[in-house]
Amino acid sequence: MQPKKSTAWKSIRNIFDQVHLYAGLISGLVVIAVCFSGTIYVYNTEIREIMDSELYFVEETGERMSADELKSSLEKSSDSNVVGLMWNEEADRSVQFTLKKEGEEGRGSTFYVNPYSAEILGNSSDKTSTSEFMGYMFSLHRWLLLDRIETPILESMGNRDLGRFINGVATLLFLLGVITGIVIWVPNKVKNWKQGLKVKWSGNWKRVNHDLHNSLAFYSLIFLFIMSATGPFWSYEWYREGWQKTWDTYQAPAPKGEVAAKPTAEAKPELAAPIEEVNLAVLSLEDIFAKTNAELPYAGNIRVSLPSKSSDPISVSKYRTGFFARAGADQLTLSTADLSVTEANLFSDLPFRQQVGRSVKSLHVGDIFGPFSKFLWFVACLIATSLPITGTLIWWNKRKKKPTKKKPIEKRVAEMA
Repeated sequence: MQPKKSTAWKSIRNIFDQVHLYAGLISGLVVIAVCFSGTIYVYNTEIREIMDSELYFVEETGERMSADELKSSLEKSSDSNVVGLMWNEEADRSVQFTLKKEGEEGRGSTFYVNPYSAEILGNSSDKTSTSEFMGYMFSLHRWLLLDRIETPILESMGNRDLGRFINGVATLLFLLGVITGIVIWVPNKVKNWKQGLKVKWSGNWKRVNHDLHNSLAFYSLIFLFIMSATGPFWSYEWYREGWQKTWDTYQAPAPKGEVAAKPTAEAKPELAAPIEEVNLAVLSLEDIFAKTNAELPYAGNIRVSLPSKSSDPISVSKYRTGFFARAGADQLTLSTADLSVTEANLFSDLPFRQQVGRSVKSLHVGDIFGPFSKFLWFVACLIATSLPITGTLIWWNKRKKKPTKKKPIEKRVAEMA
């Protein structure tokens, strides 16, 4: 009975081995490009801050101006209205204000501001060599740089859609490789399981390459699975919808014409009723911060979106900071009349399924637990970049051995004949 079980297990392993091999060979080059750019993009924010430090860091000179003082100064100097800001409490950091001129369309322009002098350090839309480089990395990671090609490659779809499709196929094949890889990793004999956890550095380069592929893949298995399982979310509508339904975050799109039907005539009399207008200019940002910190008593950065009309609420989001900072902002909606909380959407109040579903981006890029998880994702992505290379070398070395093994057998058959 034991030989039959062994033979069956070898047959199963052989099937998984073939699936693993061809999934890796087919997707190899794309995976290298996507994972290499992803390795760099994990630290997108940090790279931008280091290379364009003049936008993000300031010299501490005296006391910081209050948010209200900065708002007043910026509005006077730019002849614009502040419609939003991102407030950072760190003493050596700049803050961001979004300004919009009267009658201007769009969201306005966001500026980096020195909180000690109200000096505008730069615009977030300004092109720098760093932003252009990171833009290329993002394009390589998401669309394989095909969006940079102006001439359509296929008539049936745009270059960006083509890049997204190829990326999705390669990511799904990589996911298949991760799943089959764990089966292949399991040793034939239980007593040899420790060999799959270490690299025999004293062996020849083929043995070292084989051990690097097996052991590094095993140690990064969970992270590789998460990255590859979340990647197709941005490639395929069916995958995105499936993800949202699985984690209970799906919202069916409104039927055609329903959105246009919402502003009916029956709603107009309510809006036409006399409303006591509040002068938005006198809204105190410091009071908004105080209210937010009272409702959300933890260290973090605060983003505020100011309404254009007094009848609209104030939107506030607070993001945790720290080495193990959990991803997912807490959101408050405040009344412009008295800053009372009219709605609170706290990430911790969501069911676990929805927390996972809404964290798809954080799970993919690795900031689910701040800098701690970012480092783990960085290492795992670096390993993922190497796997197609080491895997291909393993296949090539085995392929080269086959003819040398067959010759003695053929000679023996000839002799027996």
